[in-house]
Amino acid sequence: MWIFGYGSLMWDPGFAPVEQVIARLEGWERSFCMTSLHYRGTVAAPGLVLALDVMPRAACTGLALRIEEAQADTVLTCLRARELVSSAYEERKVPVTLADGRKVKALAYVIDRGHAQYFHHAPEAQARIIARASGLRGPNRDYLFATAAHLSALGIADPALDALVQRVRALTAG
Repeated sequence: MWIFGYGSLMWDPGFAPVEQVIARLEGWERSFCMTSLHYRGTVAAPGLVLALDVMPRAACTGLALRIEEAQADTVLTCLRARELVSSAYEERKVPVTLADGRKVKALAYVIDRGHAQYFHHAPEAQARIIARASGLRGPNRDYLFATAAHLSALGIADPALDALVQRVRALTAG
């Protein structure tokens, strides 16, 4: 079983994959387009978390994480408890291309554009929210910074995310 990580699943999956490979998903983009009412924000002051947002000409590079079939039920139960805390994400099997050329179907969590938690606004609005929000798992900006750092360490370029990091750093500078 493969899982496609494009945000915190890359740096904090909550399970031990037996294989992890850089992978590309066509037709989707990594985007801070889901309000977070739990982990990185609250109902009173929502934060933003990453989701896969459908975008026909886009592509998202992340990590494909393979788990043993014997662990599939346990991992899936944990993932669903973590990722489906609200119904804003949809669980989908998506076709990804691994860096070594293999093509696999991977489980991914994508945004439901019809859900009330869908947030599609300009990067400046995203930066203002991320700079001030905090939830059960800590400050929203830490989630952004950790994701950007992990992408960089993997050699995965994401200029939009890097620009958002710079905006948030400027807003939170002393």
